Amino acid sequence: MGKPTGFLEIPRVTPTRRPVPERLHDYKEVYNPLAVVTLREQGARCMDCGIPFCHQGCPLGNLIPDWNDLVYRDQWRAAIERLHATNNFPEFTGTLCPAPCETSCVLGINDDPVTIKQIEISIVDRAWSEGWIVPLPPKVKTGKTVAVIGSGPAGLAVAQQLARAGHDVTVFERADRIGGLLRYGIPDFKMEKWKLDRRLAQMEAEGVIFKPGVNVGVDLTAQSLLDDFDAICLCGGATLARDLPIPGRELKGIHFAMDFLPLQNQRVAGDTVTDDPHFTAKNKHVVIIGGGDTGADCLGTSHRQGCKSVHQFEIVPRPPDDRAPFNPWPQWSNVFRVSSAHEEGGVREYSINTKQFLGDDGRVTALETVQVELKTVDGRMQFVEIPGTEKTYPADLVLLAMGFVGPERKGLLEELGVELDRMGNVKADANKRTSVEKVFTAGDMTRGQSLIVWAIAEGRHAAHAIDEALMGESDLPKPLDFGNHNRPFA
Repeated sequence: MGKPTGFLEIPRVTPTRRPVPERLHDYKEVYNPLAVVTLREQGARCMDCGIPFCHQGCPLGNLIPDWNDLVYRDQWRAAIERLHATNNFPEFTGTLCPAPCETSCVLGINDDPVTIKQIEISIVDRAWSEGWIVPLPPKVKTGKTVAVIGSGPAGLAVAQQLARAGHDVTVFERADRIGGLLRYGIPDFKMEKWKLDRRLAQMEAEGVIFKPGVNVGVDLTAQSLLDDFDAICLCGGATLARDLPIPGRELKGIHFAMDFLPLQNQRVAGDTVTDDPHFTAKNKHVVIIGGGDTGADCLGTSHRQGCKSVHQFEIVPRPPDDRAPFNPWPQWSNVFRVSSAHEEGGVREYSINTKQFLGDDGRVTALETVQVELKTVDGRMQFVEIPGTEKTYPADLVLLAMGFVGPERKGLLEELGVELDRMGNVKADANKRTSVEKVFTAGDMTRGQSLIVWAIAEGRHAAHAIDEALMGESDLPKPLDFGNHNRPFA
C-alpha cells in the first residue's frame, strides 16, 4: 500500500458515459476512459485492510491489492503480470463482470469501495497498447490432444492454459465465429468484438486450433472425438432458455432474447442477415420479460433499433437503494442499479406477472399483466396476485429474457451419456471429471447460469485437472474453490 491515507483523501471516481443522444446512433462502447493520473489516485484508495475481502469476492482469486498498488506506483507492466497470473482475459472481466470484488471491498463497509473493475480494464488496455501482451507458445510439446467443445470464456480459458502447457488443443464451436456468448450474446455497446479477436489471434499464435461451424453431436459424432483425442472438455454453456408457457405463447412476435441479440451482433459485424423483417424493434412497442443483464442488453439494443416504446418486466420487487439488513457486507449487494441501457430510456416495472399474450391475425399485439406480492403460503414464499391491478400493455415484440435452465441435453450430451445433476447440469467431481472416461467439463454447462468470471475460473480449474490427468502432475495454477457463497444472480 503506497499511500496509507489515500482512502481518506481521495473520493471514488468512475468513468463517465458518452451522451445518450450520441451513443444511441452507434454500437460503440459507452464508457469514456479515465485519465492516468485519476487511475493512479484510485489505486491509492486501496487500504491496508489486513484481510483483503476482495479476494473472496473474486472466483479467480485476483491479486487485487497488488495491482492496485502497482498502478499507484506507475508500474503498469508489473501490474499486468500480476493480473495475468490469475486471469487469462482481464479485458473481458474488466468490461463485463458485475464486480463482486467491489461489493466485498473492506472500504465499502462504510464508504465507496475501490474502483477495482476500472483499474483492471485500464491495466490490460495499457498492456495491449504498449505491446506487452504477446503469444506465449510452449517450449516443449507433449503430444497429447485435447478437444474443447464450446468457445465461450470457459472454453477459451481451458484452451489457452492447455496450449501453453504444450498440449495440442482444438476448439469446436457450432456458431460461425468463435467466442460463444462473448461473440453473440454480449452487444457491441458493452464490448466491441475487436477485443475478442485480438485475444483469439494470440491464442492461435500459441497453437490453439479453432473450428467454428462444427456442431458436435450433429456434424461430428461424440464417439469420433473420444477416438481421436486424449481428453475432451465440455464447455457448451447453459443455453436452454427458460420459457413462459402461458396462453398466447404460440403467437408470432414472441422470441427468446438469445434469438434476438445475436442477429444484431451479426449486423454490426457486417453480415447479411436474412431474418423475419418483423424481428426487429424498429417502430414497435417492445416488452422485455426479465430484469437481469440479458434483459438490459435487449433494452439497449431495442433503443438503438428505434423502438416506439419499451417496458422491462421483473416479477420480484424493486431492490432497495441501499443494502438491506439481511444482505450485509461482504455479500453481493442486492441493490437497485441503473445500467447504461436503463439510462437511455424505457420503463422498468417490478412485481409484475404476465398472465397471457393477446394477438391479432396470428401476431402478438398486447399482453395482460397483474401486480404480485411475495407472501408465505403453506410455509413457502409464493407470488400472490393483487386483485384490481390487472393491466394491458401494447406489445408488437416480446422478448423473453428470464434466464437459462441448463445445457441442451439432445445431441452431444445424450450421445456421450454423461450423468446430469438434479438441476440438469453436467455432473462433475472436484476435478471437473464427468461420469464418462476422459471427459471433463467447465463453465455454465456444469455450474448453471453464472458470471464470466466464474466461467474463466472454471476453465482454469478444468485445465489443471486435464493436464494432471494427461501428465500425472500439473504446474498449471488452479483457482481456489470459493463455492457459491457470494454468487450474484444465483
